[in-house]
Amino acid sequence: MEWNGKTVVITGASSGIGEATAERFVREGANVVLAARRQDRLEEIRQRLNEYEGSIAIKTTDVASRQEVEDLIQYAIDEFSQVDVLFNNAGLMPLSYMKNKKIDEWERMVDVNVKGVLYGIGAVLPHMIERNEGHILTTSSVAGHEVFPSGAVYSGTKFAARVIMEGLAKEVTNTNIRTTSISPGVVATELMETITDEDVLNKQKQRGSQFTPLQGMDIANAVFYAVNQPQNVDVNEVIVRPNNQ
Repeated sequence: MEWNGKTVVITGASSGIGEATAERFVREGANVVLAARRQDRLEEIRQRLNEYEGSIAIKTTDVASRQEVEDLIQYAIDEFSQVDVLFNNAGLMPLSYMKNKKIDEWERMVDVNVKGVLYGIGAVLPHMIERNEGHILTTSSVAGHEVFPSGAVYSGTKFAARVIMEGLAKEVTNTNIRTTSISPGVVATELMETITDEDVLNKQKQRGSQFTPLQGMDIANAVFYAVNQPQNVDVNEVIVRPNNQ
């Protein structure tokens, strides 16, 4: 696909998978809108990626706010006339044992990992339906396929994201809109830094590093693969793990 003139909106773009995916598309000449809560990091990434062919815009966005997500999509349309790809990538993973009642963290995960996905779909879908084209992707997780101790709530949110995307795929079957759920395994990102449960942190220290993690660009390449298929090919789900996980 020729990406000059195409517009990609990426949430959770201030680090990790989002940052790497932004770089992947900017290198191909796409217009990329970076969205995240950290304005300073977005500015740094824009400066770093300015050497590439594509155009970069940034918009401070908390995906837990429906209005901010609506504003993000409108901003992208105002800047570049259209949205061709939305990558719902923002997510949180403060793992905790349920007995420790990290209820504020549970609620924040639901707000970001579930509601944030819904808000993104709701904001961009009418625009894509009107144009009868577009691609919506969401970062789920292998935790959306299996549950592990301390991951009950996180897995619940990522399973929800997968199911939402599956339902969306069925609803847009008779259009040219495509959908993809990306389920990474262990990736070297900032997700682990959100864990505050001391029981979980102690378990991790005892266990040590079991896997050689993927890098953000590994997932960015999976995203790029999905969106570059012919129009009649819809890659609905991709699972990407380290080969020793």
